[in-house]
Amino acid sequence: MTYPAHIRAVLVLGLPLVGGHLAQFAIHLTDTVMMGWHSVAGLAALTLATAIWFTLWIMGAGIAWAVMPLVASADAEADETAVRRVTRMGLWLSVLFALASLPLFWFSAPLLRLMGQAPELSAEAQDYLRIAGPGILPALLVMVLKSYLAALGRTQVVLWITVAAAVANAAFNYALIFGNWGAPELGLRGAAVASVSTNALSLVFSAAYAVAVLPEHRLFARLWRPDWEVFRQVARMGAAIGITNLAEVALFSFSSVMMGWLGTIPLAAHGIALQISSATFMVHVGLSNAATIRAGNAYGLRDAEHLARGARAALALSGIAVALTVVLFLTAPGPLYALFLDPAEPARAEIMALGALLLAIAALFQLVDAAQVMALGLLRGVRDTTVPMIMAAVSYWGVGIPAALVLGFVLDWGGAGVWLGLTLGLACAGVLMTARFWGRSVPRLRAGEAPAAPQT
Repeated sequence: MTYPAHIRAVLVLGLPLVGGHLAQFAIHLTDTVMMGWHSVAGLAALTLATAIWFTLWIMGAGIAWAVMPLVASADAEADETAVRRVTRMGLWLSVLFALASLPLFWFSAPLLRLMGQAPELSAEAQDYLRIAGPGILPALLVMVLKSYLAALGRTQVVLWITVAAAVANAAFNYALIFGNWGAPELGLRGAAVASVSTNALSLVFSAAYAVAVLPEHRLFARLWRPDWEVFRQVARMGAAIGITNLAEVALFSFSSVMMGWLGTIPLAAHGIALQISSATFMVHVGLSNAATIRAGNAYGLRDAEHLARGARAALALSGIAVALTVVLFLTAPGPLYALFLDPAEPARAEIMALGALLLAIAALFQLVDAAQVMALGLLRGVRDTTVPMIMAAVSYWGVGIPAALVLGFVLDWGGAGVWLGLTLGLACAGVLMTARFWGRSVPRLRAGEAPAAPQT
């Protein structure tokens, strides 16, 4: 294939996935926006609660992201049995992970207090998580089904299911947070109920589509039967990807803890900046997923040239998105922050002043953040997950967190120092993972050395 053909292929896969990730993100963004309009105290509690929920969800999502390259490779090899086996065991593992997560949601207040958070904020965050926590089960099952559908090239339906869920979530939030349309005004608890309801609806839509449109895969027939060989394969890859996800998300979650040490206003400014930068990051996550699918296809076909050209095409598209994001963050911080705050909020000016500084730093780390997620996507496509997991842990926790603590608190740079520390950790990961893909994965496939099992 030529480079224009690769770019078209990445866009056909990637644009619906980008839209799907943005719609998924909109579910969480809607909570943040509406809670910001309801109360700043509720926004601060939601920021802490979301940090815990999202950390566990993104770790469990490693299972779904393991399903994606395995299904893509099996599809390239026209192996429908492998497609079914991988997806089923992904569903099994997601159920097990969700059940193991529930106690952490139920007893989250003591955990938050141990991390130095105020007792009142910790109690409010726990109230949210005791309602929203069980929603992790349908959320993870939906992720597996979306990965299955995306790997088969059905990214359009992934987009529309997620858009429908985002619209439903906005309606639930509008009714339950503020007490509109005859519903009770539940505030933070209303946001939790809305989140659970949305995830459950998403699961129903995704499963119904898989059964109706792809009956040949018989995903749910005799679902109770174990397949231990594939279970172990998906578990190994899923654990490595999940820990990699955890290392990065925990970096940002702990940054919320550090901002909480600085006070409610810095934490609120941080929460909004994190939401804005995360929204733009979804573009790169979608392109990274497309890169995973394309790399998985190339891996299944053992086509090194296809792998290299597809990787360059995906990286070029990600670079264009970075340039546009940098311009947005540097030129429009005020309008972006205004979306999240009530004009009558007394602390509005302070939050927006700090927010402009944080978005300027976020513009700086867009490049390295995009580089690391694109490299991760490519490495997952060729089933190289264990060493990238180690690279992520070293980069985020060996470099990023210590740098944030030193710059933020030892040098007393406050919130700006914390965010600069994040940038250093992401830069380290981007360099290491990009070097591994081009220095090891592509040459190995060219030499015909790609193993059939996940790499270590």
